[in-house]
Amino acid sequence: MTADKPQRKILAIGSGKGGVGKSTLSANVAVALARMGRKVGLVDADIYGPSQPRLFGNEGVQPEADDKKLYPVPSKYGVPLLSMGHLLPPGRAAAWRGPMAGNALSQLVDADWGDAEILVIDLPPGTGDVQITMLQKFKPAGAVIVSTPQDLALIDATRAINLFEQGQVPVIGLVENMAGYACPHCGEVSDPFGQGGAEAAAKTMGLDFLGRVPLDLSIRQDSDAGKPPAAGDSSQGEAFAAIARRIAAWLDSQG
Repeated sequence: MTADKPQRKILAIGSGKGGVGKSTLSANVAVALARMGRKVGLVDADIYGPSQPRLFGNEGVQPEADDKKLYPVPSKYGVPLLSMGHLLPPGRAAAWRGPMAGNALSQLVDADWGDAEILVIDLPPGTGDVQITMLQKFKPAGAVIVSTPQDLALIDATRAINLFEQGQVPVIGLVENMAGYACPHCGEVSDPFGQGGAEAAAKTMGLDFLGRVPLDLSIRQDSDAGKPPAAGDSSQGEAFAAIARRIAAWLDSQG
C-alpha cells in the first residue's frame, strides 16, 4: 500500500476592508513559503477585483482545463495560481450576483493543485458571499488578518476576525501593513497611517502579532512590475519572509 498523501492545508488571508495590501501580502507569503521548500498554490478569490495576475506578471495567460477541472497557471516564482483575472478578458467586470461568486470560488479551489501542501486563498475584503462559501465548503486550517495601523481599518479587521471565529477557523494572527514610510531622499521615517495599531489590537484580542510591512516605494514598484519582493533578498522581501516563517511554524504545529 502507498502512504496517504498529507492533507492539504488551506490558509486564508483576509481583511475587513479593501486597500490594506492583502493581495500583496498573499502573493509574497506564498512566494516566501515556496522559497522555504513548501509546495504552495495560490487562489485569487477576489472575484470582483482580481490582482494576482498583475502581481505575478502572468496577465493574459489562460488556464488549461480538462473535464471541467482547471489547471493552475504556472509562475516563475514557484507558485502556481488561479484567478478570475486569468478567466476574464482584461478590464472585463465580473457582474455577478453572490451565488455566482461562490460558485467561482469553488471552481478555483477545486482545480487540480497537484502536490500542493498549502493553498493560500487571497480573499476579497469584507465578510460576504465568497467568505461564507469558503467557510461552508473549504474550511481553512487558519486565517491571517491584514490591517493598516489606523483605527478605522482595525475596526473593520475586527469584523473579519469575528467572521472566522463564528466559522470556528483559528486566527493565526494579525499583520500590520503600511507601517512607516522611509523617505527615499532623507531617510527620515514617518507614519502617515499611524504605527503599532495592529500590534496593540492583537494584544488586546489575545492574538499573535505576525509582523509589519513598511510603506515602501519599491514594494509598490516591484508589485506593479510583477516581481514579488519576497522572491529576492532585500529588506522588503525579508519583511514578508519573516511573516511567512511564523505562519509556517503555526501550520506545522497543527500536525
